[in-house]
Amino acid sequence: MVEVDDRQLKEVVETQHGGTATLVQAVPVKETFESQTVWEGIVHVFDLYGHPKATRAYAWSSPIEGSDKRRFFAVLHIPPIVSPIDAVRAAIVAEHRAEK
Repeated sequence: MVEVDDRQLKEVVETQHGGTATLVQAVPVKETFESQTVWEGIVHVFDLYGHPKATRAYAWSSPIEGSDKRRFFAVLHIPPIVSPIDAVRAAIVAEHRAEK
């Protein structure tokens, strides 16, 4: 599994949400639905300074099916999103809603 550099993810967080991001940790996440793995990878956790609503953000990337490119995600730590797995779940739900 190819992972991206945490500096790229820091840039994604800062570009999408503003503020200054500082890496805190990288957390392995595996999300399953009906016993099937929906997503598995590393979510980078950033402290976020200078954002009006959030003090933390979660960022990761996933390969784009049928391409050598990657899609980047940056989700703010704002309840009900309070963990890396919550962020991944929210992104999955948002993608499915966009496809409909």
